[in-house]
Amino acid sequence: MPNRPKILQRKIVAQSRLFKVEELHLEFTNGVQRTYERLVSQGHGAVMIVALNEREELVLIREYAGGFHDYVLTLPKGLIDAGEDALTAANRELMEETGYGAHNLELLTQLSLAPNYMGHKMDVVLARDLYLCKLEGDEPEPLEVLLYPLHDLHKLMASDDFHEARSIAALFLTREKLLYEHEQLQEHHGA
Repeated sequence: MPNRPKILQRKIVAQSRLFKVEELHLEFTNGVQRTYERLVSQGHGAVMIVALNEREELVLIREYAGGFHDYVLTLPKGLIDAGEDALTAANRELMEETGYGAHNLELLTQLSLAPNYMGHKMDVVLARDLYLCKLEGDEPEPLEVLLYPLHDLHKLMASDDFHEARSIAALFLTREKLLYEHEQLQEHHGA
């Protein structure tokens, strides 16, 4: 693993309610100096939830995406509040956005998006053993909740309004985990 570049100077060059842009003046171990800009991670992190009911249907939401000024189909997600861990935040967000809670929550992985420019990471949580439970959220309008069969993942990937990279990665990781669990169960019963 190479040594990290030395930070010669850092300063905030832009800031809004949601974003903070930091300029980094760096010196690499070979003496080359460069200036990088990055979005600085703020808050306590974020979660994305892959919720599966007993029929192996995904719980998806359709919500407004400001970046596209359009509605997209995606997985429930949200920020981790102060004092919460990822699993608590995932269950709260699931209840707020979908009207479901989960008795079984498991951290799958942590994903980043464009790590050359952003310091944000998101915990991906698998939620199973669902039950009905609605909490009031902070969404500006009610979210549309859709159930989608996991075995039709290929059709979902072809949908024009389902294209968020983190959601796609989370679903493929979930599918691999479930296939592994199924293989382990088969081996256990076959032994």
